[in-house]
Amino acid sequence: MSTERIFLGFATLVALASGCAAAESQTTLPPLARQHWTADNGNGTYSNPLFYGEFEDPDVIRVGADYYLAGTTMHMNPAVEILHSKDLVNWELAGYCANRLDLGPAYRLEGGNIYGQGIWAPCIRHHNGMFYILCNVNRAGLQVFRSKSINGPWERNQLPGRHDMSVLFDDDGKVYIISGNHSPYPIEELSPDLRSFVTNAPRHELVGQMGEGHHLYKINGKYVDISAIPGGPVDQMVAVADSIDGPWKVERMVQSESLGVTQATPDRAQPDDRGLWLHQGGMVSTPSGEWWSIIMSDHGSAGRMVNLVPITWTDGFPLIGLPGNLRKAPNTWLKPNTGFKQAPKPTYVWDDNFDDGKLNPHWQWNHVPDDSKWSLTEKSGMLRLHSLPAENFWNARNSICQRSPGPESIITVELDTTGMTPGDTAGLGLLSSPYAWIGVVKNKVGTALQMFESPRMGRGFGRPMDAASDVTNAPTISPVTPPAHLWLRVHCNFDSDQAVFSWSADGKSFTPLGKPFTMTFQLTTFQGVRPALFDFNTTGRPGGYADFDNYVCVEPRARGIEREIPLGKTITLTSGADGSCLVADAPSARLVNVVSNSIAAKGPSARFHVIDLGLGRVALKTSGGEYVSATPAGAVLKQLDGKAPGDAETFQWINLMRGDTMFMALTNHRYLATKPNVCGPVLADATGPMPARKGGACFKWQMVE
Repeated sequence: MSTERIFLGFATLVALASGCAAAESQTTLPPLARQHWTADNGNGTYSNPLFYGEFEDPDVIRVGADYYLAGTTMHMNPAVEILHSKDLVNWELAGYCANRLDLGPAYRLEGGNIYGQGIWAPCIRHHNGMFYILCNVNRAGLQVFRSKSINGPWERNQLPGRHDMSVLFDDDGKVYIISGNHSPYPIEELSPDLRSFVTNAPRHELVGQMGEGHHLYKINGKYVDISAIPGGPVDQMVAVADSIDGPWKVERMVQSESLGVTQATPDRAQPDDRGLWLHQGGMVSTPSGEWWSIIMSDHGSAGRMVNLVPITWTDGFPLIGLPGNLRKAPNTWLKPNTGFKQAPKPTYVWDDNFDDGKLNPHWQWNHVPDDSKWSLTEKSGMLRLHSLPAENFWNARNSICQRSPGPESIITVELDTTGMTPGDTAGLGLLSSPYAWIGVVKNKVGTALQMFESPRMGRGFGRPMDAASDVTNAPTISPVTPPAHLWLRVHCNFDSDQAVFSWSADGKSFTPLGKPFTMTFQLTTFQGVRPALFDFNTTGRPGGYADFDNYVCVEPRARGIEREIPLGKTITLTSGADGSCLVADAPSARLVNVVSNSIAAKGPSARFHVIDLGLGRVALKTSGGEYVSATPAGAVLKQLDGKAPGDAETFQWINLMRGDTMFMALTNHRYLATKPNVCGPVLADATGPMPARKGGACFKWQMVE
């Protein structure tokens, strides 16, 4: 089997770094990058996910030296989010295709809703100086947006709907569109201006067991289509042909790669958890000739997130992974060689004090808002929401939403209820099915502070929702009459899928209200939970208003222990599978694992000095002066006699969340691993982490004082 993509050895990479790699690994990150999830580690590497928050159905392109990423926005407005990057790791918001996706009353929450509908699986392309973004709107049709600038304005036309389609501008001027979720997949022709289908064109189709979420390309004269098998623990497929007419050869592009993401809530995951696998994403090349995929995986109630993973071309197929470990992906790896250096910065900073007269652009409205019923100027420095009639939070217009970043987030907002009138309910909610909120309810007698959790409202994807079902649940009512000015908070922990609502009269001391809310990912909204500010009136008439201020989202684990490398320190290593300890066994010259209460586990042979080799790579030096070295037979101890560590002694320090660490050998891009519940030699052939971290390749480190 030939491998067309060659990765440089460690010595070459160090030379390219011009002596600055060691300094990079100790770089102090900018303040925002320390406070909010940032994929860039600041040492020449990145760690997935790109954004620790929902970004669905990614499609990516390169135009010159610039990269653009588009994603699904469902029923949210503005619609079709577009990001821009120079290095594929650090991204910023470029804009949206449509400020208002208004295709009828249900899109405005008038007499119905489009939960789980709206914008799906965009395809972004650039051709002859024009950007195109196509996305299907279920029950409405295929939307075609075009603009000469990625920042807009965008013109829109509509075509008959096509499920999870992708478009290719071919060399001969023809424009192909592939769609569908079962074989044969139709490949139709569009007019050059993408305003109509060519009805008399020859019939083309892709015959083969693929999936949905197509990404169609022409690369070096070959036609390539990528699609994902529908589901959560599923793979991604790739088909290649010499002609648009086929025949198509199909390969598995990704196989059972979870990056350690569990199918169950992480706190409840069992050792046999299958995980949630990488699937559905596009691919792109860099000017240096590298190929990369930005690909999605489910993350429970936080929603679906995207990851950046390298591609290796093998026998004419683009496969996820590195030579020696294909169809798998590292969670931490070298940043792409794009020719551009970028300081680490977060894509999303959610905070908003509403002081500058415009909303943080990361806000999205739940359905199309009534712009006459919200304001940033009626009371300077505050967001004012005028209440509109609704039975409940689910149907409340002008609820303004963000995403709740993982793995943990604490969201706080100030609320002034002075303008509320009887029938009004205003507060902070988590939009999902079921949903929950904490807020102030005004009636003719006075005000009450309540926490409410609805039953699950959907009866399955695409089926009607019971808008009045929340009458079956009673709210939790605080015994304290709330002050007119108060603080509301929700603390979301996505390792446990638990959210705790609380409130404060002074912004310092918070009191929980109600029981913890269990967050879920479901197919009613088809999204993770969305924090929302809301105000509605249950009398059937418009009511008063509520003023919101100082929305703050704290990410306490944005740069936790899982992002640290104890460079220059001495550590011990224990297996996450069984708690056994790694020790250097001098008689056998092997790295082995022993039970944690053994004499060896408490002695100097269990101590390893972490030597910084730059680019997030380390050597492990024993107390006896040997180095851990990866060989086909396993991890051995090697004396270097003053020589620098080579590829065999160099390990990419791979961080997973929840404090787990893996060691990737540069010789085969596989990982050090113990055999769970068996003491003996450590191997160097694990292909990746088990989702529950019990496969023997995940370790916990502790610094030795």
